[in-house]
Amino acid sequence: MLVPLSWLRDLVDVDVPAEWLAERLTLAGLEVAAINYLGVPQGAVEGVRWPPSDHLVWDRDKVLLGAIREVRAHPNADRLVLAMVDYGGEALEQCVTGASNLFGYKDAGPLDPPLWAPFAMEGAELWDGHSETPKRLRLKERALRGIPNRSMVCSEKELGLSDEHEGILLLEDDGSFRPGTPLQDVLGDVVFDIELTPNLARCFSILGVAREVAALLDKPLRVPAAKVLAEGPPIEGQAVIRIEEPAINPRFTLALLRDTQVGPSPWWLQQRLRLVGQRPINNIVDVTNYITFELGQPLHAFDFDKLLARADGAVPTITTRRAQPGETLTTLEGTQRKLEPHDIILLDSAGILSLGGVIGGADTEIDDNTHNVLLEAANWNPVNIRRTMQSQKVITDAGVRFSRGVHPAVAAQGVRRGIELMRRHGGGRVAAGIIDAYPLPPDPVRVTLPVAEIQRIMGVAFSAHAAAEILRRLEFKVNVEADRLEATVPQHRLDISAETVTGQADLIEELARIYGYDRIPDSMIDDELPPLHADMTLEHEELLRDLLATLGLRENISHRFSSPEREALLTPDDRPGYHSKPYVELLNPVAPEKRVLRHTLLTQLLDSAAANARWRETQQVFEIGQVYLPRADEELPQEPRRLALLMTGRRRLPNWQGAADAAQLDFFDLKGLLDRLLARFNVPGVVWSPGEHASLHPGRSAAIHSDDEVLGHAGELHPMVAQAFDLGDAPVLVAELDLERLLERSNWRSYPLQALPHTPPVYQDIALVLREEVPAADVEKVLRRAGGDLLQDLRLFDVYTGDPVPPGHKSLAFNLVYQTDARTLTDREVAKVHRKIVRAAESQLGATLRA
Repeated sequence: MLVPLSWLRDLVDVDVPAEWLAERLTLAGLEVAAINYLGVPQGAVEGVRWPPSDHLVWDRDKVLLGAIREVRAHPNADRLVLAMVDYGGEALEQCVTGASNLFGYKDAGPLDPPLWAPFAMEGAELWDGHSETPKRLRLKERALRGIPNRSMVCSEKELGLSDEHEGILLLEDDGSFRPGTPLQDVLGDVVFDIELTPNLARCFSILGVAREVAALLDKPLRVPAAKVLAEGPPIEGQAVIRIEEPAINPRFTLALLRDTQVGPSPWWLQQRLRLVGQRPINNIVDVTNYITFELGQPLHAFDFDKLLARADGAVPTITTRRAQPGETLTTLEGTQRKLEPHDIILLDSAGILSLGGVIGGADTEIDDNTHNVLLEAANWNPVNIRRTMQSQKVITDAGVRFSRGVHPAVAAQGVRRGIELMRRHGGGRVAAGIIDAYPLPPDPVRVTLPVAEIQRIMGVAFSAHAAAEILRRLEFKVNVEADRLEATVPQHRLDISAETVTGQADLIEELARIYGYDRIPDSMIDDELPPLHADMTLEHEELLRDLLATLGLRENISHRFSSPEREALLTPDDRPGYHSKPYVELLNPVAPEKRVLRHTLLTQLLDSAAANARWRETQQVFEIGQVYLPRADEELPQEPRRLALLMTGRRRLPNWQGAADAAQLDFFDLKGLLDRLLARFNVPGVVWSPGEHASLHPGRSAAIHSDDEVLGHAGELHPMVAQAFDLGDAPVLVAELDLERLLERSNWRSYPLQALPHTPPVYQDIALVLREEVPAADVEKVLRRAGGDLLQDLRLFDVYTGDPVPPGHKSLAFNLVYQTDARTLTDREVAKVHRKIVRAAESQLGATLRA
């Protein structure tokens, strides 16, 4: 949020350097990200460091406030005039200018009162108003169409205030103008760029920041006046408010201004809006924006005559309620919007008027023909406003404030001040009174704070009266009762909890902010630390992370939010998938694509892989996280942990020893990695079997078992899923395991050990020809059972298909290790066991011994 120092000074006396104030605001939680200077030099404050600024500084001796006493015709040019400027010198200075807004005063004689404008003398540095790119110039004397000229009356562009260069800047005298006053003292300003966090909703206004400044500097606060000169007939009976659901619209106020004139706002108001990043439009709309930034209370102005026309001359009735299915609204910028049930709408007898708290409708907007204005100041439920901005994809200054929280009490102050400013700058008569529907006023918040708790939390000794004084500077009403404070929270604060413990913590935070975090001394905690117990869940996860990192994988960390549409991409056909089950839905999602809690880690893992594929061809990543599965008849969902892995790209990258391996990572790379992982966790009875999974390539996927428990699935991503996630043509290997089940089955702290063998092993190979569909794991089971205790180990080292192996068959070659500690095996013993293994393979698997 942009906060001009000149605006702050209207509300509180700031007598410290801007840089020091920025530092104090930052330490108090209002982080000043940047300071923008308009015409004034950057200050130097001991102990405070800000990046140096290269902005234009108006010379105090050469850039002044000038009074144009007369405008004469140029003798040699129709498009130039001679402005006779009083700058406090002995004589008037003649300036040759082509400013179009002076032509109406040409040869009109002496001007009384004069026209006040910025005046620059020879040698002054300004911005070049005729250059399309930013460029500075220094004034030098030169003749313009035969008339010597050594000075200038300035436009906004030449001063760096805006891009306006059609005419010079004419200022309105507030009674304090004196010719020759340095322009720094008139228009010079400093603008703080404050990055406000959502918990600082009270500071989304100049008044809110001024409250903080007043408390920090211990200065009185001047609240903008809300007194109205109401000379019109009473407003009662001229409009009606009907609120259907007070929970979404706690308060709604209206004020009426008749016989006003729409036109440009005064320059001071336009300039303040520009300083906070707003574009001036007209005096009515500008006032609504001005109050939004001054008080933090957004306003909306209706053309009252249009409302009367829509009501066929009857009294307009404005109703607020939720939108219903099928309703639409064309908003101010011309967009037709399809409304949703969380949207709050205002409507009359003819239809929908606006989206409450976000944006107005086009049918009743203010235009140049408006003469009667009905001004609204209301209060809206923050959750609904936030959801509306997200679903409608429209972010407005009003919506931002309401979505963070505006106290209903501010509405009456805003509507009164707004209608009075409209009257002052547009004329007309204000109807007496306001219409105020207030069905749901919030209860006052009161907090009891023991003084001892302040020292326990802060580590700073506060007396009750010292703590009360700081809270009173923040507009809390405080009574000191013995050793405790009884504090009533001011109406503009919605961030102080009514709960005892959290409310006390909130007040202590306020004391710490204003006292100064930098003044709190370092100290040792007095409370006894609780006993430390091992968190086995965390230890398991950290061991898993370390092991996966050792195996060459990088960890992916993602949000736990998703959408059913995104997870539906994991299922390329009509089979049930992750998206087929109910979701845990968020009441207030940050975006439509993050409106539910995920069922799987694969969606975020694939999204990250697609984003990173632009820079990295080879990726090997993992993620550990929870998924959320609703349970029938239970409020909270299951939150099991999952382990997901992704591998894609080349098996070997180029290095100094040679070129990259052209082979792509495949299923067996993923299988080998998971085998090492499961072995490290000592998971018993691990078996890989063919398994179907909606997201995986048929025939290139497997289910992973531990005895009879399914741990998860692994394989190559289905090509249609890879295409849906823009993952290119290279194979993408993924796996997702039930981490809870894996850790339950693991025995990672205890490994079976055996002594080193005392006898030599006997190595023999066996090659079996069998049907192609027989898994190698089944063959291994048969061989191990038949080999008994003498078969110490076996390893598959070759798979072959082709001549002379018959079609539909394959050859599996195993290396067998025979050994026992009881004795050295003889050839006869080994041959006997070997024949038993061959017979078992023939009888149980239909295998034949390959010649």
